[in-house]
Parts: sequence; C-alpha cells; structure tokens
Amino acid sequence: MKEVLLDQLAACHDDESWFKPSKTTLNDVSVNDAVWKAKDQPHSIWEIANHLIFWNEMWLNRFINDDLLESNTTNDETFELDLLKQNEASWNETIQRLSNGFVHLREVITNCDDIKLEKRIPTYSNAQWWGVISNLCIHNAYHIGQMMLLKKQVQKYQS
Repeated sequence: MKEVLLDQLAACHDDESWFKPSKTTLNDVSVNDAVWKAKDQPHSIWEIANHLIFWNEMWLNRFINDDLLESNTTNDETFELDLLKQNEASWNETIQRLSNGFVHLREVITNCDDIKLEKRIPTYSNAQWWGVISNLCIHNAYHIGQMMLLKKQVQKYQS
C-alpha cells in the first residue's frame, strides 16, 4: 500500500511514467503562459497550481495532525490568483511550493506506520487514510493533465 502511494506521488511530482509529472509540465512555463486562459477553460495554469497547493497542503496537515481541520475556503477560492503578484518571482515560488508539497507528502508517507494508512476517518465517510491519499493523487493527476493541455494550447496560440 505504501509503495503504491509513493509511486503515485512520484508520478504526479517528478517521475515521467504514464504522463508528464508536474515538475516537467511546469518546467518551462513563463509567467505569461501561467496566467493565460483558453476561451473554453475557466482557469489558468497558475490558478490550477494554486488549487493543487491548497488541497495537497490541506490533506497533508490533516494526515499529520490526524484531524480533519475545517476550512472556510470554498473550492472556487482555491483557484484564486493575486493579480498584484503576477511576476516571475511569485510564479517560481508557486512552482517551488507545489514541488515542496509533493516532497513533504512523500516524506510523511515514507515515515508513517502502515497502521496509520489503514486507519479509518470516521468524520470522512469512514474512509481509510490510504484511500484518501490515493484519491488526492488522482486529483493531482487530473489537474496536471489540465495544465499540460493548457501549456500546449498557449504554445500553439503564441506561434
């Protein structure tokens, strides 16, 4: 179970296997590329990265503290982008924060007991932690795919 979760987290972060991981996807994305929106898409690459950071950090904190800390943030708010901070330094911080989240998740999973992963969360549909983390990986993979598609669209648009 632990090896599967670590493999899923690596695939989302930096292991090029079935799909391009976040690190590869965001490697050469400029600030302009990151804020660009396709006509048929509600979010930019940067907004999606913010969304992933929010949920990855939220679930990491919940796992570490063994508590489903409540958040007053709505899902739509997790995509928000500070219009005053759309610069290279802020974009690089966003990329680094997303990467650090994956690294920290992998460290925590590596060092946790299997009992912790099997533990049920009564206030979250009695789900087991391993299942929640696996679904978090699926959530990441979904949005990384969106970011890759947007990256291809912006590159085509700019040509």
